[in-house]
Amino acid sequence: MVAMAMVAAQQFLCFSKSNCRITTTRPCIPLHHFSSTLLRSRNNKIQFPLISYSSSSSQTPETETETAESCVNLGLELFSKGKVKDALAQFETALSLNPNPVEAQAAFYNKACCHAYRGEGKKAANCLRTALREYNLKFGTILNDPDLASFRALPEFKELQEEARLGGEDVGSSFRRDLKLISEVQAPFRGIRRFFYVAFTAAAGISLFFNVPRILRAIQGGDGAPDVLETAGNAAVNIGGIVVFVALFLWDNKKEEEQIAQISRNETLSRLPLRLSTNRVVELVQLRDTVRPVIIAGKKETVTLALRKAERFRTDLLRRGVLLVPVIWGEGRETKIEKKGFGLQPKAAEALPSIGEDFEKRTQSVTAQSKLKAEVRFKAEAVSPAEWEWWIRDQQKSEGVPVGEDVYIILRLDGRVRRSGRGIPDWDQIAKELPPMEAILSKLER
Repeated sequence: MVAMAMVAAQQFLCFSKSNCRITTTRPCIPLHHFSSTLLRSRNNKIQFPLISYSSSSSQTPETETETAESCVNLGLELFSKGKVKDALAQFETALSLNPNPVEAQAAFYNKACCHAYRGEGKKAANCLRTALREYNLKFGTILNDPDLASFRALPEFKELQEEARLGGEDVGSSFRRDLKLISEVQAPFRGIRRFFYVAFTAAAGISLFFNVPRILRAIQGGDGAPDVLETAGNAAVNIGGIVVFVALFLWDNKKEEEQIAQISRNETLSRLPLRLSTNRVVELVQLRDTVRPVIIAGKKETVTLALRKAERFRTDLLRRGVLLVPVIWGEGRETKIEKKGFGLQPKAAEALPSIGEDFEKRTQSVTAQSKLKAEVRFKAEAVSPAEWEWWIRDQQKSEGVPVGEDVYIILRLDGRVRRSGRGIPDWDQIAKELPPMEAILSKLER
C-alpha cells in the first residue's frame, strides 16, 4: 500500500508539472516606477507582469481583471496605432475604475491628448485643468509635450496658460510659483524694495495717527495748543508719504506681473520646434548659447523679400550666429497633419528630445552642443507654424503692435527677446549691432 501510494503521489506530481506551469512573459516593474512612465509617449509605454497558465492538453488563459492601470496602458497602445477613439474610451474607463492619483493623472492627461488630436480644445483644456488642480500635473509637461502641439495653437491653451500664470484654485499654483522664482532671480531687489515701501508706509501711518489729536487741539486753540500750520504740514507730509509708497508698491506689483507674463512667453518660445537644414527637429531651448534666432513673420511676399536681402549679408550674419526663422501668416492653418499620432507628424515627434533628466543632460553636454553647431546653418524651418504664429501674435499684443502686422524679432544667445521691429529687417544695421560670436560681449550675453 505504501509503495502504491508513493507511485500515485509521484504520478500526481508529474501531472502537476506538465499541466500547470506558470510562466512570466514580461519583467515585473515596481509600482514606484509607474508614476514616471504613465505619462510617457506612446513609444515608451510601461509593461506590467503577465502570468499565464498553460496546459499540455489545452491552453486557456485566465481572464485578467480590468484595472485603471491596464486601461491606461491599453489606451496608450491603441493611441500608438492611431486608434484615437478607442484610446479615449480606455482612458474614460480607467477613470471609472477608482484609480489612484497617479493613474487618474495619467488618464486625464492622455485623455486631453486625445481631445487635442480630435480638435476638441475645450474638452482638452477641461481635462488638463482637472489634472493640474486635483492631481498635481506640472504645467511644464503641457508646454513640452509634442502631442499637445496642436492644442497649444488654440485659444483654449492661451486661457489655460493665463490661469496657470495667475495661479489659484482652478489650476493650482505650482506654475506661478516657478515663474515667481525666476522673476525673483531676474529682479533680486524687488523684495527689499517692497519691505521698505511697507515699512515707510506703516511709519507714516503711525505718525499720522498721533498727529490727528494734535490737529484737533490746534484747531480748538487755547494755552499750550500746537501751531495749526506746523501740525497740518506734518500731517500733509505723512499723507503724501503714504500715497507715494502705496503707489510705488502697486507699481512694483504691476511690473512683476508684466515680468512674469514675459517669462511665461519666453518659456513657451523656448519649447517651439525647429527643423534644421539636416532635417533634424530640435526645440529652440537646445540652441541656446549657439545661435541668435531672428524670427521673420508676415505675408509670404514680405518674408521672401527679407530672406533674399539677408543673403547679401550672409557671411557677416553667420559670424554673429544669426539663424533665420521664417513664419508666414496663415501657413499653419493650411498645413494638414497626418492622422497617425498626436500633434506633430510621427517623424517630427520622434525627433523631438525627451523631457526630463536625460534631456537636461543632453542640452548641457558639450558633445551635443558641438553636434548642433555643426548642423546649424543660415536658415531653419518652423515646425508647427500655427504654434509659432500664436506666440508671435501674443508678443505683438504685449508690445502694443497691431496683431498680424509684418514684424521681425531678434533673440539673444540666452533665448530671450533682444528687440523687435516692423517690416523688413535692416540687415546691415543688425550686422553692425550684433557682436561676433567670439567677442567678449557675446560671452556676456550667454
